[in-house]
Amino acid sequence: MRNVKGTRHSLRSSRQLSIIAQDPSVKVDNRIVRASIDVPAEELLPGPRGYRVVVVDYDVTANALYRPASLPSGLEGEYTDPYENAPDETLLSDPRFHAQNVYAIAMRILARFEFALGRRVQWGCEGHQLNILPHAFAEPNAFYSRDDRSLFFGYFESFPDKQGKTHTVFSCLSHDVIAHETTHAILDGLRSRYLEPSAPDQGAFHEGLADVVALLSIFAIPDVVGAALDGAAAGALIDQALLERDTLANSVLFRLADEMGQELSGVRGSALRHSITLPPGRNYIDDPAYQEVHKRGELLVAAMLRSFLDIWISRLSRIGTIVNGQKDRSLVIEEGARAADHLLTMAIRAVDYCPPTDLSFSDYLSALLTVDREVVPDDRYGYRDALLANFEAFGILPSGRASTDGTWLRCDDEMVYSRTHFDSMLRDNEEVFRFIWENRRTLKIGDIGYIEVQSVRPSVRIAPDGFVLRETIAEYVQVLTVTAGELRSDFKVEVPNGIESWRSLRLLGGGTLVFDEYGQLKYQIANHLLKDRGDRKRQEDRLAYLWKQGLLDTKKAGNFSALHLARSGVQERV
Repeated sequence: MRNVKGTRHSLRSSRQLSIIAQDPSVKVDNRIVRASIDVPAEELLPGPRGYRVVVVDYDVTANALYRPASLPSGLEGEYTDPYENAPDETLLSDPRFHAQNVYAIAMRILARFEFALGRRVQWGCEGHQLNILPHAFAEPNAFYSRDDRSLFFGYFESFPDKQGKTHTVFSCLSHDVIAHETTHAILDGLRSRYLEPSAPDQGAFHEGLADVVALLSIFAIPDVVGAALDGAAAGALIDQALLERDTLANSVLFRLADEMGQELSGVRGSALRHSITLPPGRNYIDDPAYQEVHKRGELLVAAMLRSFLDIWISRLSRIGTIVNGQKDRSLVIEEGARAADHLLTMAIRAVDYCPPTDLSFSDYLSALLTVDREVVPDDRYGYRDALLANFEAFGILPSGRASTDGTWLRCDDEMVYSRTHFDSMLRDNEEVFRFIWENRRTLKIGDIGYIEVQSVRPSVRIAPDGFVLRETIAEYVQVLTVTAGELRSDFKVEVPNGIESWRSLRLLGGGTLVFDEYGQLKYQIANHLLKDRGDRKRQEDRLAYLWKQGLLDTKKAGNFSALHLARSGVQERV
């Protein structure tokens, strides 16, 4: 439609682009598993460069700038996919497809977060656009850097095969790795303090949620799920034997980054992480081996994926067989997609119901249960029961500040609303700060430290039955800088031996305020600064952990480059 001055014309809201939907090492009928996915349509410059993602294909190791990819688009809405029918060899070797692959997957993950949260989501770094470098360096590494406003993807040579041949492994061709790193950038935008040194759960949550998003998001691509179940590209039926718990758990659908995993470990078929196979019932939480953030993050992934598997199998039990113990393939895939989509939506929305500092797995579990109850009061498929059981199996119970069913307690205290303006409260940091200031005693914030409202974000959540829940999520932090001596004497906080009395220490507290559509406070989800003995114990545990790990002198928040670098031995990082 021609754009005439003074009139509007209709543009497409999405387009389809080809991606590699699993690692290139995963093949069906001897072909790479590819998919055509929906991404938001936009006018693109060469790169591709769009309004949220800019692909800059510079290789610092080779000091080379690759020719940018140009994706056809125009105001007439004629969006085409240049790699729709390209052979596998082209996908593996063409840097311009690599640029399309990272662009499409990153935009798809961003769109998935925005759908779940009901609002636009900003990156953790400054600016509107995130840079992505698909061939950043010759290292077996991939990471997000807030300071550089970028995602970096490395490449490296594989181990020799039986004929002594090697090939280049590109992390930018792994759906799991791209989705994982994109999630880091988005989560940093939602909760910037989660990159600061804290107790081990907080850093582990960054890694765990990134894995959960990477693994569950693949279930929205039916052809990929079907192929992964039985290794066939098509077919109307699927054998019931392939739908048993152990068989499903060991399928490629639950493994993260197969190609990078087997090359880093030197063991064929070894995924980078396969968290669902962790046996439940052990005391992982106190195990020294599970203090490292990636290992600890696997506990969160295991609990989430085992919950998904329980729900999927339960839904499959309602589907009868058709002939010779076989079930309708499309129904099997559809039930998995529905369960994964709902659980992924819960996982994303729960971030809004988490405290902004010193996050624990218990806090996140209570957030999951609460946000799902708000949107879906009738838990007919048992999502909340499955989560409670599987988190408990890994030693994770709901927060001690939650109600008996594990959900956050609603805020029933009388608040002062007369000195704030309803309209402004739904979007303005200054207005929310006025509300906090007037109600700081009722909110149990106290008078110590510096208080700052970091964000106010309106959200629209849509339930599976079409019910619309409108909320405003406000995030505030409380900062107190004192010497170790003052902590010991004035606040009765035990500081690790060896920390000099003159050393300056920074303590963090804060909370999330959830307002309903009328501006009334529903929930205050807070880790208070030093309100009571429980708060002092949390600060003591945090200081002890940081002192032991040598993190008290860390100035910068979250060094993903150092965290993710690995190829020596059998270390696993991404």
